[in-house]
Amino acid sequence: MITACIFDLDGVLVDSAKYHYLAWKALADKLGFEFTEKHNERLKGVSRMKSLEILLEVGGITMTQEEKEKAATEKNELYRSYISKMTPDEILPGVETFLKEIKALGIKTSIGSASKNTSLIMERTGLSKYFDAVADGTMVTKAKPDPEVFLKGAELLNTDPKECVVFEDAEAGVEAAHNAGMRAVGIGSTSTLGKAEIVIPGFTGFDFKTLKDKID
Repeated sequence: MITACIFDLDGVLVDSAKYHYLAWKALADKLGFEFTEKHNERLKGVSRMKSLEILLEVGGITMTQEEKEKAATEKNELYRSYISKMTPDEILPGVETFLKEIKALGIKTSIGSASKNTSLIMERTGLSKYFDAVADGTMVTKAKPDPEVFLKGAELLNTDPKECVVFEDAEAGVEAAHNAGMRAVGIGSTSTLGKAEIVIPGFTGFDFKTLKDKID
């Protein structure tokens, strides 16, 4: 039985993942090394400080804790400057159609994102109206693949984790869903998301019947 759907935000519902990359790339450029989109794949679904650790590893750079805090803050300020200009046009194709359908069917909905900027993105894109709850980086301390953010989403919805389906674009997110006792739909490529119960390229043409047929 599926009674709730929990969605990651960046790269699943909105095209904001590119802004993370641009902000991290700008920081790497300033530090004097190349940070590619392939490198950026390792950052999907992980916390800001863990992302910084990976970026510094790529560049072969060592920082003190104080320098790391400053660099992470600088990246976040740049990222927020990008997302503060977002519009509803940046909601990914098919997302609103699917959200409207499951809401009409009485399926509960929550965000499950590590981002501390979730509220700003939802406000700028107009997504808030589709969600019963939001679990984000302001409420949890453990990064995916720890299941904390998804379990928080289920708790806010007062729903059994076994009845929740998670939509994720990151391998760590799929793992977090399984660690929470939930099923997962991967948004993207089977090459990286093959552990999900099903993988789809996006929400265009996807509906709840298809979800139930493939996952139940």
